[in-house]
Amino acid sequence: MVGSRGLGGFAGAVLGSVSMNVAGQVPVPVVVVRPRAAVAHGEIVVGLDGSPTCEPALAYAFRQAELRGSTLRAVYAWALPFALAAGFSCDFEALREAQQRVAEEQLASWRERYPQVKVIADVRCAHPVDALAAAGDRADLLVVGSHGRSAIGSIVLGSVSRGVLHHAHCTVTVVRAKDAPTPARR
Repeated sequence: MVGSRGLGGFAGAVLGSVSMNVAGQVPVPVVVVRPRAAVAHGEIVVGLDGSPTCEPALAYAFRQAELRGSTLRAVYAWALPFALAAGFSCDFEALREAQQRVAEEQLASWRERYPQVKVIADVRCAHPVDALAAAGDRADLLVVGSHGRSAIGSIVLGSVSRGVLHHAHCTVTVVRAKDAPTPARR
């Protein structure tokens, strides 16, 4: 667990920070605590991307929701395909429904393992960092996965977890996919 001094913007991006470096390099979940008002929201947010690499983040988030008696909001953000952004037509509703199915399929086994946790599948057409940071405004904890790239690699490639650490106002936990424990079956 590390604290955040709230350095952001250009200086934070160039210089980095202890919390950013720790979150990018250690193989265990890292909790970056932010100063907040003492208002409990009763909600935990977790990022989904439809891939197996976010399973360790889901395991952590579901366990935290169970321990805290919180609702779990699973945010799955997706972008319009380039062809649509360029002006080609498509059935937007069918596309949205397909994205909803991806999120629901990824959550299905977790709902079975944690039937007492209320889960909201929050599917948005947005950039993942924007969607997660916005959802974090109403959360006690925001959990994101990391693909386990090095700190330098994530700077060059761009990283959702790095962006969330910069923009979220709530406590954030980064769970690395690489070397992360597999959740125990219930």
